[in-house]
Amino acid sequence: MTETTQTHTTRPDDPDDSYEVYRPRSPEFRAAVGALRGLREDLFHEAFAYRPLPRKERGGRVLGRLKGRRREYAAWSRHAMVGAAGVLAMLIGWADAQGSGLGLLIGLLALAPVLLTLVRPVGAFWLSLAGTTVVAVIGTTYTEWPWLPGSFAAHLIVLTVVAIRTRPRTAAWMWMLTAAYGFVAETVFSWGHYFTNVAPMLVFSALLLLAVTVWHIRRQAEEKVTAQQTVTAHERSRRTLLEERTTIARELHDVVAHHMSVVAIQAEAAPYRVENPPPELEKAFATIRENAVAALTELRRVLGVVRAEDYEVPDAPQPTLAELDGLLGNVREAGLEVEKTVTGAVRELPQGVELSAYRIVQEALSNTLRHAPGAGARVEIGYVLGGLGLRIVNGAPPNPSLIKPSPGAGHGITGMRERVGMLNGEMTAEPTPAGGYEVTVFLPVPAASESGT
Repeated sequence: MTETTQTHTTRPDDPDDSYEVYRPRSPEFRAAVGALRGLREDLFHEAFAYRPLPRKERGGRVLGRLKGRRREYAAWSRHAMVGAAGVLAMLIGWADAQGSGLGLLIGLLALAPVLLTLVRPVGAFWLSLAGTTVVAVIGTTYTEWPWLPGSFAAHLIVLTVVAIRTRPRTAAWMWMLTAAYGFVAETVFSWGHYFTNVAPMLVFSALLLLAVTVWHIRRQAEEKVTAQQTVTAHERSRRTLLEERTTIARELHDVVAHHMSVVAIQAEAAPYRVENPPPELEKAFATIRENAVAALTELRRVLGVVRAEDYEVPDAPQPTLAELDGLLGNVREAGLEVEKTVTGAVRELPQGVELSAYRIVQEALSNTLRHAPGAGARVEIGYVLGGLGLRIVNGAPPNPSLIKPSPGAGHGITGMRERVGMLNGEMTAEPTPAGGYEVTVFLPVPAASESGT
C-alpha cells in the first residue's frame, strides 16, 4: 500500500491564506498607523475629559515673595490671563458686529472655547472650530473667511493655551486639522467672500505653536537637568556617607580590635607566668581567650558591613536558639547562675527571629553581669501559636555597693528594642518589685512560616 501526500500551494494573493495577517508591513504603513493612533489618542480619545488647570504652586519664585491675599490672588493669575484673553476675543467679535444683539452672540461664541480651555482643553479646540463655523454663517462680515475677527483671535488663543497644557504632538495635530479646516472652507465654501484668511491663520498659529514647543522642550531639558543634579547630589552625599562609615570602621577596628587582641594574648600567656596554676585558673583564662577571639571575629564581621556597602556577609552560620545552651554555659563560667525554662512545642523559626531572640537573651544576660553581679537570672522561652515569647529576669544584686558604672553602657536596651521593632514585636523592660530587672519580649511569626516548618 502506498501513501500519497497532497500539497497545497498558496499564492501571495490567495484570500484563503491564514498567514496573511502575520506578514510584515512596510515601514510607511506602520508609520501611518502609528500617526493615526496618535491622532486618536491626542484629539479624539476622551476629548472632553475634565482636566482643570491647577493653581500656581506656592513655592514658586513670584509667589514665594508675596504674602496674604496677594499670594492667594497670584495663585490664580494664569486663570485670570486666560479669562482676560477670552474677554478680548469677545469684544473683538462684538465690535465687528457693530455692537448689535447678534454681535453679543458672536462674542459669546468666541469667549466660550477660550474659557473651556481651563477645564477641558482638547474639547475647547473642537468647540472653537464649531464656533468658527457658526459665526461664519451668521456673521455680517463678508470680507474675511472662514475666521471672522473674533473667531480668529479666539482660535489663536485656544491653540496656544491647549498647546501649553498638552504636548508638542498635540499642537502639531491641531495645526494640521486647522489647516485642513481652512483648506475645505477656502476651496468649497468660499463663494461670495473677497478675502480668505486661512494663510494668516496658519502663519500666526505656526509661530505661536512653535514658540510653545520650544518652551516645552526647554522645560523638559530643565527638568532633566534638575533630576540629574538631584541624582548627582544624592550620589555625592551617599559617597560622603560611605567615606564617613569607612573612617568610623577603621577607627573602631584600630581601637577595639587592638584591645581585644591584647586581652586574648594576655589570657593565653597568663597561665605560663604562674608556677603550677590550678586547673580552675587555666580554664578561666582559656574561657577569657575564647570569648575575646569570638568577640574579635564578630567585631570584624560587623565592621566589614560598615566599611563597604557591597560587603558580602560570610557564609558562617548565625547563632540560633539551638545554641543557647552554649551561651548559658559561657555565662555560668563567668559567675552568673542562670536557669532556662522552655515551654511549648520546640520548632524551627525563621532565621531572623532565631538570631534576634539569641541576641536579646545574650544582651540581657550581659546586662545582668554588668549591673547585677552575683545575682541569679532565669531565661524563659515560650513557643506559642503565632510567635515566640521571651522572658529574662534577674534578681537584686547581693551587694549593690560593689556595682561600678560601666563605660559605654546604655545602648543594650535600645538595641533590643530596635531588633524587636524590626520584627514588629513587643517588648517591655522594667525593674521588678524585688529589686531586679525583667525583659519581656514577644516576636510574632507568620502563620505561613509556622506551617512550613
